[in-house]
Amino acid sequence: MPFAEKRGDYYRARYWARPGDLQTVKDAAGRTVKFRLKRDAERAASDAETKARNAKVDPRAGRVAFGVYASGWYAAQDLAASTMQNYRRHIEEHLLPTFEDIAVADILASDVAAWEKAERAAGYAESSIKTWRGTLHLILGDAVEEGLREVNPATRRRGRGKRAGRSRSRGPEKVVTDALGILLIAERAALLSGRDDEFVAVVLKGFTGMRWAELVGLETEFVRRGSIRVEWQLYELDTGEFLRCPPKDDSHRTIDTPDWLDRLVAGHLASTKPRPCSCHGRTYAFSGHRPANGAARAVGPKLVDVARCAGVSTGTVSAVLNRPESVPEATRVRVLKATAELGYVRGGQLLGELAPHWRRTGFATWLFHPAASGRYPRVAPHDARPVPVLGEPWPGVPARGRGAAQRADACWVPIASGLTPHGLRHSHKTQMQELGVPAVLQDGRMGHFDGSVQARYSHITPAMRHQFLAQLTRLWKAALDARLAMASHSPVVVLDRLLEARRQEVGE
Repeated sequence: MPFAEKRGDYYRARYWARPGDLQTVKDAAGRTVKFRLKRDAERAASDAETKARNAKVDPRAGRVAFGVYASGWYAAQDLAASTMQNYRRHIEEHLLPTFEDIAVADILASDVAAWEKAERAAGYAESSIKTWRGTLHLILGDAVEEGLREVNPATRRRGRGKRAGRSRSRGPEKVVTDALGILLIAERAALLSGRDDEFVAVVLKGFTGMRWAELVGLETEFVRRGSIRVEWQLYELDTGEFLRCPPKDDSHRTIDTPDWLDRLVAGHLASTKPRPCSCHGRTYAFSGHRPANGAARAVGPKLVDVARCAGVSTGTVSAVLNRPESVPEATRVRVLKATAELGYVRGGQLLGELAPHWRRTGFATWLFHPAASGRYPRVAPHDARPVPVLGEPWPGVPARGRGAAQRADACWVPIASGLTPHGLRHSHKTQMQELGVPAVLQDGRMGHFDGSVQARYSHITPAMRHQFLAQLTRLWKAALDARLAMASHSPVVVLDRLLEARRQEVGE
């Protein structure tokens, strides 16, 4: 039913162009028509609704198949590369198998419901199905606008098709952790990678709330005293390429950092001396933790050849390449001599040359998740299993190579099972809420935008910044104190130095 809607000192005319599609009467230029009198707005709304109902859809137009229309729809989009990549995957992998040969005009709400039910039966997560249905809704919504059909069958009616008291869109609660959890996970990640870089990266992410792609794409020129400037991100495409693009939603921002975090990151840059990457020619604060996976395709001598030449096991050669400090000097020299004599190329790259950037899946699967949960993931035909560690020094050094489980004498307990790298962003937001940080400062750090009137009249002040940085410092010191109570030293060099400095600071 058409109606007049009061908007300050005028009325606007509102009408239903079709079921579920509420429109406003506009002029030829597309601007909302403002009526001084309510009855004039009601009359205009009624006329517009009558006109919309009398509009006819060309039945021949709706004969185009969904596959053909979706292909043209995708080609017409001009969005971020990450969004285009996601749309293409949704269409090709989940929509076309069901709807490709059906005419756009013939797709019914029952067809959409049956497709959704089949996806759920196939074991896909509810959140994923919701995302794919959203893409279908966008495509069919544009088909409605073009006159190919009258209504959008992918529109979900509230409360329809759901069991009472149960929401299918409700997923598991996001796992978060606290300052001590961040520190402990960072320590384990460094032990798993065999270097300090991952310790610095996890701590930086946990205490700034940076997105994963922003962390990977952090260029050294934007690491400044007292702040991190988020200017770019490196988004990993399905092709394996890294796209340098602005941060999500253009959320450029400056994130204040406390003195202790400044020193941690500055020390990392000073020790690693990062160089421009081969893919972008830019210098990034962090690099990948292992060579690109090309060993199987590489020509020339393999790891086993180096082991035979040096008279050691392949596990020892791997230890020399990944954790040289764990191997006796004489053995290390013998292995390095063998690699030089044979001309061994590691992973299809020069010995010691790492992949320029972390891979999202590799980092999460083999570093972050085992550090947080204490378990390696399931890799067919092997089930998920505890990370085998040598119990001394605490918290234990991961045992690697053949027979690692037999040589280990301990395993890690979970710190935050289910925590993901993105969960550190949730953790930082939760941390700010616990500390009572003003909402405007929270949004500024996270890169969120609040369009409310209250937010428009709220502003970040230097006092807010200083107070929050002092709170972060107190949390960090408390985490170090708790870690000291567990063990006075760490196998991770950078953390061991931090613990020693903290021990001297408190006078122990």
